[in-house]
Amino acid sequence: MSGRTQARACPERTCIGCRERAAKSDLLRIVAVGDECVPDPRGTLPGRGAYVHPAVVCLDQAVRRRAFPRAFKSTGAFDATGLRKAVADEAEATP
Repeated sequence: MSGRTQARACPERTCIGCRERAAKSDLLRIVAVGDECVPDPRGTLPGRGAYVHPAVVCLDQAVRRRAFPRAFKSTGAFDATGLRKAVADEAEATP
């Protein structure tokens, strides 16, 4: 035996709303397109991304803390109304 384990490490990211670390697959990636925050469930959109739990509570905390401009390293406010609707629809669809 070489001492190596066969289990692969799962990448972790930090939710910008609640500041808890979680597996990348458990979080929703958000990308700034212009001055709007857009969900990126496949993780393929270009640009800097921020991660948030797919829950309205974490999203509201991120908006209240003004975490999106810091995460995207940009100035100005970002519109998160479309993002909030998408997260709420996803939460309703999941039992």
